[in-house]
Amino acid sequence: MIKGIYIHIPFCHQICHYCDFNKVFFKNQPVDEYIEALGIEMKMFEEKYKDQLHIETIFLGGGTPTSLSPTQLDRLFQLIEQYIPTSNLQEFTSEANPDELTREKLEVMKKNGVNRLSLGVQSFDEDILKRLGRTHSNDHVYKTIQMAKDIGFTNISIDLMYGLPGQSMEQWKDTLTKALALKLPHYSAYSLIVEPKTVFYNLMTKGKLILPGEDLEADMYEVLMKEMESKGIIQYEISNFSKPGFHSKHNNLYWDNVSYAGFGAGAHGYAQGKRYANIGPIKKYMDALASEAFPIQSTHEVTISEQMEEEMFLGLRKVVGVNKKHFENKYGFSIEEVYGQVLVKHINDNTIISTDEAVFLSRKGRFIGNEIFQSFLMD
Repeated sequence: MIKGIYIHIPFCHQICHYCDFNKVFFKNQPVDEYIEALGIEMKMFEEKYKDQLHIETIFLGGGTPTSLSPTQLDRLFQLIEQYIPTSNLQEFTSEANPDELTREKLEVMKKNGVNRLSLGVQSFDEDILKRLGRTHSNDHVYKTIQMAKDIGFTNISIDLMYGLPGQSMEQWKDTLTKALALKLPHYSAYSLIVEPKTVFYNLMTKGKLILPGEDLEADMYEVLMKEMESKGIIQYEISNFSKPGFHSKHNNLYWDNVSYAGFGAGAHGYAQGKRYANIGPIKKYMDALASEAFPIQSTHEVTISEQMEEEMFLGLRKVVGVNKKHFENKYGFSIEEVYGQVLVKHINDNTIISTDEAVFLSRKGRFIGNEIFQSFLMD
């Protein structure tokens, strides 16, 4: 059953220095034509999989969905309503830049069923924001959040980043103080990963990117967890914190390793046991749809062993971990049968806790999550 929809908007008015997602500058791009192409892809997908669609979440990501004009957003929503069954929809999220969300855009979103906003704030230190290639100010953040609340949005999340070039612990603490003062129901916080084909990667290869060391980054993560906990914002995943009832339902689909569809240039999906990636270049993506072909670049049929790997390294991201009974019902083997030696190692070094119901990362384990996840990959 396909429960989630991800829709990729690959346009940006400004490219952030750390971003490696499929994106292009907005100017001179065939934006209107791209939106119509999304409609064609959604129509084709609905016709092929209509008996398997039980859509509970929709997520607009990018790029920058709010780079679209109100008219373009409204057209996109019309196509979603036309081709995506939404009778079971629980959560409809749009990413947004604080300096691009006008009242008109927010009203278009609200009118068309968007009920969750995810704002790319990253930092409340404006020097750091410039270093990241961000164009908003703190004033944009405050005004946009208040405007969204005035229009009726109650489920608002902001993204934060730490381990940034030149970032001190004092700057990170100040960002957390300002973020928590907003009293929002959800926060995401990620450490910087320098990816190839980004401005930061090019600077790093030239020795011009000065990053906090691993120890300081770990200390920042510790401060993050303590500050969130002190304000009653509960950690439910390695990088995500919320008040009760405000978990990201869409992201939980990924961590629960269930099927979802990805629409748009460079989008990824997981349907009928296959992971697929769409064509990335916008023109080639649109050309494929113009010829009534699915715009798929590559597919991979996920083997049972790969499914079990994914169940573990995705599920262990969640604080509640991987449910043992669910794992055994799904795959016909207990977690201990498949991963006995690996589990014993991590239990002994106090990075994983195993109960009768589940296995999950200890607080110590959250600091080295990626290392632990890799240990569940089979040769």
